[in-house]
Amino acid sequence: MRAAGFDFGTSNSAIGIVAANATRLAPVEGEATIIPSAVFFDFTEHDRPFYGRGAIEAYTAGNDGRLMRSLKTILSTSLIRERTALSKRSILLTDVIAMFGRHMRLKAEEALGAPIEAVVHGRPVRFVEGDDAADRLAEETLKAVAQKAGFKEVSFVYEPIAAATQYEQEVTREQVVLVADLGGGTSDFSLVRIGPERRASDDRRSDILANTGVRVGGTDFDRNLSMGAVMPLLGLGSELVDKSLPMPKSVYADLAWWPTINLTYTSKVLREAGEVHRLAVEPAKTARLLTVLNKHLGHRIAFAVEAGKISLTDQVKASFALGFIEAGLDAPATREEFEDAIERELMRLRIAVWDCLALADLQDTDVDTVFMTGGSSLVPAVEAVIAEEVPNATLKRGDDFLSVALGLTLEAQKRYG
Repeated sequence: MRAAGFDFGTSNSAIGIVAANATRLAPVEGEATIIPSAVFFDFTEHDRPFYGRGAIEAYTAGNDGRLMRSLKTILSTSLIRERTALSKRSILLTDVIAMFGRHMRLKAEEALGAPIEAVVHGRPVRFVEGDDAADRLAEETLKAVAQKAGFKEVSFVYEPIAAATQYEQEVTREQVVLVADLGGGTSDFSLVRIGPERRASDDRRSDILANTGVRVGGTDFDRNLSMGAVMPLLGLGSELVDKSLPMPKSVYADLAWWPTINLTYTSKVLREAGEVHRLAVEPAKTARLLTVLNKHLGHRIAFAVEAGKISLTDQVKASFALGFIEAGLDAPATREEFEDAIERELMRLRIAVWDCLALADLQDTDVDTVFMTGGSSLVPAVEAVIAEEVPNATLKRGDDFLSVALGLTLEAQKRYG
């Protein structure tokens, strides 16, 4: 049975194939082996779907349509049962995910030159924290979506375990490794015993010492940064004339989080924002909010914030260009302000490391290596928090965006030959 390893990520995705007894990643957009997890429905072309960079380019070019991004995040929420409006119809969000999965399968089959029947799918350690039933439901939903995408057989591997599988190929001695997979929607930690003699074993269950996971990721960092730096320019935090009431927060929260941006493009939200604007103490700011809602600029704000966040990885100051809302408008931010905005999320990451050590009955000094992967691992404050909890461990990095996909493909080779 021909199989693929599919890393369906919140921000980016990749798929690997097994050919001639070797594994490799499939080109999924031109020669690129990684693709943004995005779908754009072009209303001017009868809801024609575009994927990946093509989707983002169609959106930023100003094409009339609907952009969908960070869809993985909604698997564990009530939003998964929702529909999104297109030009003349609506579509289930699960069907949008299935369309993206089918696109990836077809790209993999094109690279392999043969049909692919099975997939080893990555999944976070926890889709849902503290609710095992909801966590199982999220996995079952993803399995059903993968089957709808055309994979007849679907199995799962924890994403940090897949990253450890890829890292293990290069080690020369036995180690206890803390694998930190920090992505767009979730952060997962696994303590794994690896080594050159162990990797040949078919049953590695005893080598997995502990797993923990939290719903903290890059989209949360983006949301907090947007709420702190951008949304006040649209009226968040200002007051209403009537009894000096604070500005309602819900529309700003939805605009700041990738999965809910499209929920703000309704007549009801626009009507409510208009009423708030008439009562605002600072109408110039709420006028910007109306511009964003009327022109569907929420995703453009999110892209600007994401770019600013990336700039703060190696700079102490950044500015988010918002001239598409109002000429000359920008939002300054510093790395210190960013770290303050994500302080709660950083503590949750710290606690997840503590929990992982406790579940494995290990001390921090027992960990030889921290293997970090995922785009959010590049945030300096994130790296610092994890390094503080295992100070004697050597820090290693894989490919920040492809380690999981490579590991899943190695597992596909092991399971299906």
